Amino acid sequence: MAGMVEGKVVVVTGAGRGIGRAIAMLMASHGARVVVNDIGASLGGEGSDQAPADEVAAEIRKAGGEAIANFDSVAGFASAGKIIQCAADTFGRIDCVVNNAGILRDVIFHKMTEADWDAVVSVMLKGAFNCSRHAADHFRRQESGCFIHMTSTSGLVGSMGQANYSAAKLGMVALSTSIAHDMARFNVRSNCIAPVAWTRMTQSIPAKDPAAQKRIEQRSQVTAEHNAPLAVFLASDAAREVNAQVFSVRKNEIFLMSQSRPLRSVHRGEGWTPESCAEHMLPAVKSWFVPLQRTADVFSWDSI
Repeated sequence: MAGMVEGKVVVVTGAGRGIGRAIAMLMASHGARVVVNDIGASLGGEGSDQAPADEVAAEIRKAGGEAIANFDSVAGFASAGKIIQCAADTFGRIDCVVNNAGILRDVIFHKMTEADWDAVVSVMLKGAFNCSRHAADHFRRQESGCFIHMTSTSGLVGSMGQANYSAAKLGMVALSTSIAHDMARFNVRSNCIAPVAWTRMTQSIPAKDPAAQKRIEQRSQVTAEHNAPLAVFLASDAAREVNAQVFSVRKNEIFLMSQSRPLRSVHRGEGWTPESCAEHMLPAVKSWFVPLQRTADVFSWDSI
């Protein structure tokens, strides 16, 4: 029986561990030929280790699939080009890019350094642009292809101590939407997934109070593998009508997330002044304000 992505060539960045590994493995089990990209850096982005990517590629091949490890960085435009070229050189084409690579440098905003900001944004947001831009040339010529960008509820909803991470992840949603607009004429799709899983990233979040400890204990039951089926579906031809959407996955739950649209309008024929904004606009829209919330406030129930 043919798999959902039989014969397709898929690049998965950050595929040496966690969610990226799970996606790469399931893509291969459904017939994809996979470029397993990972520089093997620490959680904060330091160092390199070829073992994680090598091990995943070897495991795929042992199971009868096709895979090659790649160790180039997504953060540099030229090196990201080598990742995409690796797919073309090895398998003759490219059909899907999963922009999953990421690092964490969590710190409260008023203590965040420029280096903390630049490192995270370079890997995740610029990295997603880099890989997508290089793949776009191939997709345009062959008039097919798809992007899957791994965003986060830290950006969609909000989080403490993650201004760099949240900004990069929400930026990926805007990037995805722009790609969807620009490349729809070439039959190219672009969608986002906000995953939930117990990985080395979430393991690094400290339990500062009993409520946080409970959330961590519950999240530890949600494995990276729960996120892979949706990614494989989005890479398949069965998702040909799915474009510019944002999904979230929590264990056995899949959510279609809202995107910014007008909630309420107020009109004043004579125009507005600062005073009328205070006297008229504010009372009219205040009840529609989006509250300042974190992911745990929005997803207040345990994963099902």
